[in-house]
Amino acid sequence: MDRKLIFLDIDGTLVAALSAPSPRVAQAIRAARGRGHLAFLCTGRNLPIIGRDILDIGFDGVIASAGAYVSVGNEVLFDSFLPEELVQECLTVFHSNGIFCRIETREGIYTDPQMEELLRSASPDPSNSELIRMQKEIESGLNIRKYEEYPRQGAYKLCFTSRDLDSVRKAREVLGNRFDFVVHPYGESTACFNGEIIPKGIDKGRGIELVCQYFAATPADAIAFGDSMNDAAMLERAGVSVAMGNACDELKALADVVCEDVVHDGVYLELHSMGLCG
Repeated sequence: MDRKLIFLDIDGTLVAALSAPSPRVAQAIRAARGRGHLAFLCTGRNLPIIGRDILDIGFDGVIASAGAYVSVGNEVLFDSFLPEELVQECLTVFHSNGIFCRIETREGIYTDPQMEELLRSASPDPSNSELIRMQKEIESGLNIRKYEEYPRQGAYKLCFTSRDLDSVRKAREVLGNRFDFVVHPYGESTACFNGEIIPKGIDKGRGIELVCQYFAATPADAIAFGDSMNDAAMLERAGVSVAMGNACDELKALADVVCEDVVHDGVYLELHSMGLCG
């Protein structure tokens, strides 16, 4: 079989929210690499919150911060940081519309206290792995810093929560010419809407293209696994796109394949079905 490049989202795909990787999934990834295929993390997380238990599975590279950071081995292929003046402009727009923010930087994460309060009270849609992960981070005591401690030196990405969708629409009217807004799944009765903004031209799909170029491959050689709408660009670029069984319906509609859900080791089962790991 020709060498394949396998790209894996983390939350809701590789692992359930802040859970340890399944031994079967870890074994399948290692076996695929042992057969000459390459495996990459392709996540919305920034590097400081990718756990050692995940990295220790063994990967050939990392696409982090939804495509703003791309590395292969010890070589950084792409590192795009939002300048502080643009971060402050975005924060002003969000705060003026009653939207709470989370700033993700090289050093860590800084969160509005109101965002933490809203996350604690939210009842997320089961397919909203991003909101579930943020709730688990708060519960676990992960080192998330206070907004007042943010050093104002730029950021990779801004995440947001809001009590109403109209506020998000108003913010998009101001910032939508420069940023793509990803709003994650929400139930009909939700009191919490969450998402992220990503500069136009930067996404997981672009990260896949850079990695493929590095290895003299094409996106047709890529297989991408994801579960949420910030995975849409990578599924659209990859030669084979796989949506998890727990993915939102919009993402499933884009995928070539819908595999089992993350709880039932969908990645393991699909890699075996494709013959990539024996």
